[in-house]
Amino acid sequence: MNLDKPAILVATTNPGKLAELTAMLGELAEQVLWKTLADFPHLPAVPEDGDTFAANARKKALGYARGSGLLTLADDSGLVIDALGGRPGVHSARFAAEDYSSKKEPLDRKTIDRLNYEKVLRLLKGVPSRQRTARFVCRLCLADAEQVLLETEGTVEGFITEEPLGENGFGYDPIFWLPSLKKTAAQLAAEEKNRISHRARAVGNLKPMLENLLRNLRCR
Repeated sequence: MNLDKPAILVATTNPGKLAELTAMLGELAEQVLWKTLADFPHLPAVPEDGDTFAANARKKALGYARGSGLLTLADDSGLVIDALGGRPGVHSARFAAEDYSSKKEPLDRKTIDRLNYEKVLRLLKGVPSRQRTARFVCRLCLADAEQVLLETEGTVEGFITEEPLGENGFGYDPIFWLPSLKKTAAQLAAEEKNRISHRARAVGNLKPMLENLLRNLRCR
């Protein structure tokens, strides 16, 4: 272990999510010893039962920081649709849960994603294009065991299409139209999406604040 580097726990078990984060942080990521929840298999899961993205991100960051004793970075993200009163919002990942929760066999993530965006399309049936405004939102929170230290948010504005388009990405990408690019998020190459995504914008906003925090930690 490199004792010169502060350790930060990223509240995920997904190594791909950590790789994405460190790529977005660039050289700054090299100043940190990164951990994930996979390194702490006995930590109890922190429930995501807040009514906002910010509440869920804070709850996860504080909960896992207290359990691990490490600085913890957590996120919550999803799709907000104006014509649906902000839904699916914090329920984005399980928006159509009533359509599959009773099934005997668990469904794969791709099928769940499809059921989620199909529900959105059903609810928006007949809504005019100009009223189908929406945004992807990502909220990031860094906390220690005592308090929230940093918070940032990134958003991407767009419209909901009337049918899915594109084969890339995941989640609601096939129905999220980006007017400036004249494509859905599912029609973008991964590199292009990662440059303009809500998560990339949230990480970009986090970067100078994290740099300042790490500088202060080194001065202690």
